[in-house]
Amino acid sequence: MRQGYTNLRVNDQVEVIAGKDKGRVGKVLKIDKQANRAVVERINMIKRHMKPTDATKAGQILEKESSVHISNLMLVCPECTKTVRIGKKLLEDGTKVRVCKGCGATIQTAKK
Repeated sequence: MRQGYTNLRVNDQVEVIAGKDKGRVGKVLKIDKQANRAVVERINMIKRHMKPTDATKAGQILEKESSVHISNLMLVCPECTKTVRIGKKLLEDGTKVRVCKGCGATIQTAKK
């Protein structure tokens, strides 16, 4: 896989296909194209221990999402609700869109 290349977009619904969270589905929150990694909602949760900053604030344990390699993620098609491969298609008006390889539907990125 080329560095900095992915068919996934922010707000896409994806399923984890490998690793400890295999089979879980979540929404892509952030993509790091340089490292080929993505942060997915409630996937690959890690714990961070925070020291107290001063006498009034107590220390705490924060739970947050860590990144997952994009090769371990697969897009869930909004039309056929299956994990699918993605193709590209050029429309008549010259715009390039993503296409579901399973059902052939165009995939629009969901808005926030």
